[in-house]
Amino acid sequence: MEERLQKILARAGIGSRRRCEEYIRQGRVRVDGRLVTRLGTRVDPESSEILFDDKPVRPLHRFLYLLLHKPPGYVSTLSDPQGRPIVTDLLPDIETRVFPVGRLDVDSEGALLMTNDGPLTNLILHPRYGVRKTYRIKVTGVPRPEILDRLRQGIPLEGRRTLPATIRLLSRQGGTSSLEVILHEGRKRQVRKMFAAVGHPVLRLRRTAYGRLGLGDLRPGQYRFLGKKEIKKIFSGKIPFTIKNIPD
Repeated sequence: MEERLQKILARAGIGSRRRCEEYIRQGRVRVDGRLVTRLGTRVDPESSEILFDDKPVRPLHRFLYLLLHKPPGYVSTLSDPQGRPIVTDLLPDIETRVFPVGRLDVDSEGALLMTNDGPLTNLILHPRYGVRKTYRIKVTGVPRPEILDRLRQGIPLEGRRTLPATIRLLSRQGGTSSLEVILHEGRKRQVRKMFAAVGHPVLRLRRTAYGRLGLGDLRPGQYRFLGKKEIKKIFSGKIPFTIKNIPD
């Protein structure tokens, strides 16, 4: 049965569907010896030979889900041209190829989902499902109440207004303050850019949860496997996918 090529690649654990579309455009995928760069190309994975970076793409029979406590200093990608440590360096015992769901910049730390389930990754990252991400941050100065209200309502950022956010001042320590920030979108370095825009640069950032799935007692560099009950915690309300293939 023919399917879109990017869907086949995502299901095989190559990356999210959007990332797989980028790989196709970059000319990294061949089907039956032919270079394919056109999105929407339909392929029968049972009868066609699909190569990614000249290696066979094999369908996955088991999805894997991990929650990693990313320390600062690691890049949330599978390779880095600058030679910096990458998050998969923290998973030496995991033989299955997994990729991060979203990113934490190199200076940030905290909860980072790792999986080989491309469709689930798309659902978590898609704004339609509003998966909330919770952060604990330390900023310079103490933001005034009116500034926090502006951030809660949304501010113009790089030509587009941010979605409403939940922000709570936790404490003040001299010339800095700590806050909890909950977002329902995941734009690149969004928390840092939001607070820089109002004059309170972020000094430290730690993501503590996806939905109701929190770090728990995971220490930096540690990870744990996730099952159905924990995957459900990521989403609020009705689960937008079938979880029968997710291990308990």
